[in-house]
Amino acid sequence: MTGTENTTTVTAVEIAAAVRAGAVSARDITVSTLARISADDRLRAFTQCWPEAALAQAEHVDRRIRQGEPLPLAGVPLAVKATEGLTALQTRRLMAAGCIPVGATATPGPGTNWQTWGATHNGPTLNPHHPDWSPGGSSAGSAAAVAAGLVPLATGSDGAGSVRIPAAWCSIIGLKPTNGLVPARDRAGLNTSGPLARTVADTAAYLAVLAGDTTLRRQPATTTPPRTAWSATLGFAKTTASVAATAHARLTEAAATDTLHLSDTKVTLPNPAPCWHAMRSRSTHDAANATGQAAALTAAVDQLFDTVDLLATPTTPNTPHGHDGPGHTMSVALTWAFNITGHPAISLPAGLTPAGEPVGLQLIARRGHEQNLLTLAAAIERL
Repeated sequence: MTGTENTTTVTAVEIAAAVRAGAVSARDITVSTLARISADDRLRAFTQCWPEAALAQAEHVDRRIRQGEPLPLAGVPLAVKATEGLTALQTRRLMAAGCIPVGATATPGPGTNWQTWGATHNGPTLNPHHPDWSPGGSSAGSAAAVAAGLVPLATGSDGAGSVRIPAAWCSIIGLKPTNGLVPARDRAGLNTSGPLARTVADTAAYLAVLAGDTTLRRQPATTTPPRTAWSATLGFAKTTASVAATAHARLTEAAATDTLHLSDTKVTLPNPAPCWHAMRSRSTHDAANATGQAAALTAAVDQLFDTVDLLATPTTPNTPHGHDGPGHTMSVALTWAFNITGHPAISLPAGLTPAGEPVGLQLIARRGHEQNLLTLAAAIERL
């Protein structure tokens, strides 16, 4: 590596290995990244760029490398979700591991009902795959920046699908870890920090820093093809036929290679919408109702995992909407249940509909089983 490569093709893991080996400096990587961000006047993925702070951090990383520190993410450019900033726990842990924050990414404007878009002073954030599509949200700019190759990694936060939805619509990978793996970011305990990346290996490297490598190594691992239940709707979502077919085709492709065992288990969960809203309410009455609703939903998912190892769904019931918003479409319908129950969930690219629209495949595992998600996601990625 020379530092001039397009990060569309160079992964975070490869950048870190090159910086640790002395093949390239963190400063050179950072200069190249800042130039790419500055040259992009189309996507509006960033609301701020931090060149001075980024170069100072890069020089700090280079000094640490010269001193022999084996930084796992040495010199890796990082986009930071605007609502997180440099003081957020995950950002601080990533910087300690050698990441270089280069700027703040776009999130929805205030008062947004369903936050599946991004806003800047110059207009909406565009989806790198088509300018008429939203990139999803609320980690909109983070997903767009990663998908466009401006950076290899970005921070996100997921309270109802805000990492997984933009990952699906931008054809990248987004992980919501088990609730509590890192401290919750909201009063209700629904929101957890998570990565946006282009490869499973980069996602795993990010999570190892976020959660601690020893924590992940202690997680149980499945050594046989995981028993996987499929549901296009979870019993309540209005999933379009093309989305369901595209996600299911990716799953059956994996099953055909013995990557997983596709179970015929039927999945019907309570609609999480009333519970999610009640958990966010400040009403004592709503909070009391939410406790019972959350317990029932959690019990239903836990019971499912008594018979299967993983659950698979489309990440969203719909394809990307335009910049005028989702209307009555519930893009969160298939994601927010697992913010309530706490189960880890990952979105990976499933392919395109016949109309060329991106679709995500969501995999959900038992709490504390991120390694199983990453193992299966990596196997599907290789197909």
